[in-house]
Amino acid sequence: MSEMSDTGVLPEFRPKQAELDYDLAQTLTGLVSLRTRIPEDAATARMLGTERGGHGVLLDEQGLVLTIGYLVAEAEQAWIVDHRGQAVTAEILAYDYASGFGLLRGLGRLTGAPLQLGSASALVEGDSVVLAGAGGPDWALSATVTALTEFAGYWEYLLERAIFTAPAHPDWGGAALLDARGRLCGIGSLYLENVVGAGTPRAGNLSVPVDLLLPILEDLSRYGHVPGPARPWLGVFVAQTAEALVIGGLYPGAPGAAVLREGDVILALGETPVRELPAFYRQLWALGEAGVEVPLRISRDRRVLEVRLRSIDRRDAWKKPQVH
Repeated sequence: MSEMSDTGVLPEFRPKQAELDYDLAQTLTGLVSLRTRIPEDAATARMLGTERGGHGVLLDEQGLVLTIGYLVAEAEQAWIVDHRGQAVTAEILAYDYASGFGLLRGLGRLTGAPLQLGSASALVEGDSVVLAGAGGPDWALSATVTALTEFAGYWEYLLERAIFTAPAHPDWGGAALLDARGRLCGIGSLYLENVVGAGTPRAGNLSVPVDLLLPILEDLSRYGHVPGPARPWLGVFVAQTAEALVIGGLYPGAPGAAVLREGDVILALGETPVRELPAFYRQLWALGEAGVEVPLRISRDRRVLEVRLRSIDRRDAWKKPQVH
């Protein structure tokens, strides 16, 4: 959406207070802006950069902040700015790879009212929502839910029920998706040039349902991750084309980098043909926990090859939060 300005959402796309059942300005005091610094040798530095910024949501009076995970992945320093412009340093508590959420805690007083948690389970297509970043009503966007459906990301990521909305927010990372009562039901994750379910091609956003947070919040706060066996991770970027799954990139030093090349086409996992990304991920994770051997049949330079990769736990390849 090219109509967005550098000073927030254009007035015609901002929510009208008279049409809302809650105080928008007061609710938005619970949003904060984030800045993080990532070491140059981090696995995600090349793709996501070493200086990252976005938004977060206050969850309690003690400064617990929820955001989207890529803003804090492998970060060694973090800062939070509240709605009054007060800046504090923050400790990074967790990045949950499966859900995509990140958690921080401010190391100083943060003003603002923590947001009330809602649920994405009550949303339906056509619902009116607000997607808001830090900065008050000027950074709030009136949007419509276009779809609630599966999403597979090329970075070994799968959501069973992602929230798609349109039009697009100009600064979506970590933004708060609010339902009709002003409750938090999702966290902004992606910008999409053609959002699912919009009918005619239209830019929009994908948000991660907050429902995924509640079962893991205590573990993330206490341990920095969800205890238990980790999923097998290959460190590959897989693009789904109309007819095949194609390797589009590889994390340096990851299991995939030792065997696969960009441009390889994945034909089968073991003896099972794969052509769709969600099915590939489910079959990969069903093999067992991290460390399991992964047999692939690939096509390379018009040759069919059988290869085997020893998967690992992604947490062993990425830098961990320093407080855990």
